[in-house]
Amino acid sequence: MVSKLSEHGVAGFVLANGSMSTNTKGEGAIRQKMVENDLVDCMIALPGQLFYTTQIPVCLWFLTKNKKADSERGYRKREGETLFIDARKIGSMISRTQKELLAADIAEIGRTYHAWRSGSNGAPAPLGDSQKDAAGATSLPGYQDIPGYCRSATISEISKHDYVLTPGRYVGAAPIEDDGIPFETKMSEMSQTLYGQMAESAKLDEVIRKNLEGLGYGK
Repeated sequence: MVSKLSEHGVAGFVLANGSMSTNTKGEGAIRQKMVENDLVDCMIALPGQLFYTTQIPVCLWFLTKNKKADSERGYRKREGETLFIDARKIGSMISRTQKELLAADIAEIGRTYHAWRSGSNGAPAPLGDSQKDAAGATSLPGYQDIPGYCRSATISEISKHDYVLTPGRYVGAAPIEDDGIPFETKMSEMSQTLYGQMAESAKLDEVIRKNLEGLGYGK
């Protein structure tokens, strides 16, 4: 599926997830050329089960020939950058086999992309290169990298990943929320659970051994 947004000089493609990483039929070389020519503006990984005809997950490609600053449209200079959004965990199950992206989900993905592209929440912002903090995260007015969800990566970073464009490789893992339970308490509870499972396993082993002996297969 292709959606060409000519007024913005951007083309959008809906493709299977394999298009982001496979190397069959020269696909890896094609991706490399696209990245080196700075054509990939944004990559979005979507959850599976969105379609009635197939449950395979898909991804969105946004390509552009021009990443230069455009004051008329409020676009900042983003040459050499690509935005990765991992939206696989977004959406709600509406049946046992069907997931749906709510209007709020779609709006949030769109807001993230537009904020990154313009460096604002929608209104034109001062145009220029994005800034990286000490940890390497991109920070712009209205946009910032969010671990586990979105990240702005450079061509150099993408090349280090052999031009694989799977967002999960770049956004990293979301921070683990602190539930307030001390580590010692968690460790004690997990240890007791493990000991219980080991004891249960030993009992099952003994039952199996006796059954084998009864069948004449003992040692």
